[in-house]
Amino acid sequence: MKLSARAAALKPSLTLAIAAKARRLSAEGHDICSLSAGEPDFDTPAFIRDAAAAALAAGATRYGPAAGEPRLREAIAAKLSSENGMAVTADQVLVTNGGKQAIYNLFQVLLDPGDEVLLPAPYWLSYPEMAALAGARVTLLPCSAADGFRLDLGALEALITPRTRLLVLNTPSNPTGVVLQKDELEAIAALLRRQPHVAVMCDEIYEHLLAPGQRHHSLAALAPDLADRLFMVNGFAKGWAMTGWRLGYLAGPQAVVKAAIALQSQSTSNVCTFAQYGALAALEGPRDAVWSMAERFSARRRSLSEGLQGLPGVVLVPPTGAFYAFPDVGAWGLDSVTFCRRLLEEQGLALVPGAAFGDDRCVRLSCAVSTATIEDGLNRFHRFLASLEAPVVAC
Repeated sequence: MKLSARAAALKPSLTLAIAAKARRLSAEGHDICSLSAGEPDFDTPAFIRDAAAAALAAGATRYGPAAGEPRLREAIAAKLSSENGMAVTADQVLVTNGGKQAIYNLFQVLLDPGDEVLLPAPYWLSYPEMAALAGARVTLLPCSAADGFRLDLGALEALITPRTRLLVLNTPSNPTGVVLQKDELEAIAALLRRQPHVAVMCDEIYEHLLAPGQRHHSLAALAPDLADRLFMVNGFAKGWAMTGWRLGYLAGPQAVVKAAIALQSQSTSNVCTFAQYGALAALEGPRDAVWSMAERFSARRRSLSEGLQGLPGVVLVPPTGAFYAFPDVGAWGLDSVTFCRRLLEEQGLALVPGAAFGDDRCVRLSCAVSTATIEDGLNRFHRFLASLEAPVVAC
């Protein structure tokens, strides 16, 4: 049976594929160390699990509003208003099946075939695939490790055309761990004021996972005058270790969110009802567990960075947010897929090729694992490099 053109062009998630391969090899008895995970290894805090269990016991097992439970939408709006400086009301919020669905829904209702999405690279690997599913074209702005993965705003503005519909920003970044600073966001806001036909989507799912001394800034707070074309995507997976709960949200101009709600009503309908009460508890409860996990991630991030910086032929922009490192290993003369394939086959270390994120010189490592696993992974990484010929380019 012939597939549709959009299905035939769709690429499966490489991160999920590598994680599955690592699990399969481990189940077959191979000694595998995986630094490919994109999810926290911590348990969801007990008070959140208890709230969901209580809702389940109380009978919260039926269909709910497609847009989400009213109390949760109100709590999200209050959180965005007080913490992110995004003045929204509950009717400007849609609760989704994870952050992915929030992005997918937005792209589907905002983009037409031929529209252009401006995407700084490296990028989270699902952005271009979702844009393609909406019929849009992706225009990439390459950012390199040599330049600290920082945005060249002159180059960014030069890429804008009359068909440019949306700019995507992700801070803290997956995969680089870069955190956009206040002055950078203010400069982006100034650029957007000069380009009134361009909307912006801010993916802030890693907002709580920051290195000491770093502060998360939301573009919404710095540029309230852009509220009529600014969208926020966020969720509970990373900060509260709730990946399997599939709870995200979209917020922005009411007319667009209303269209996204209509789309969701015709696709998945509501998010799991009793799980939403866990999310409500997360927002209304103490943040001690969030800060504790963030501190532990910071220690692991530091260990991973220090270990990578000591390896020959590796260029690293030290990550200051999220739980990844994205070193440039191009000096070894291998493309990222070959590099990661050989690393898995020869040393049993699973990483994600940078090609999946738009930079074939780099590889992604996760510190969402124990310190012992990080140390094991770094040792395997070092042994692999030692088995290669000298770097092609001195670093």
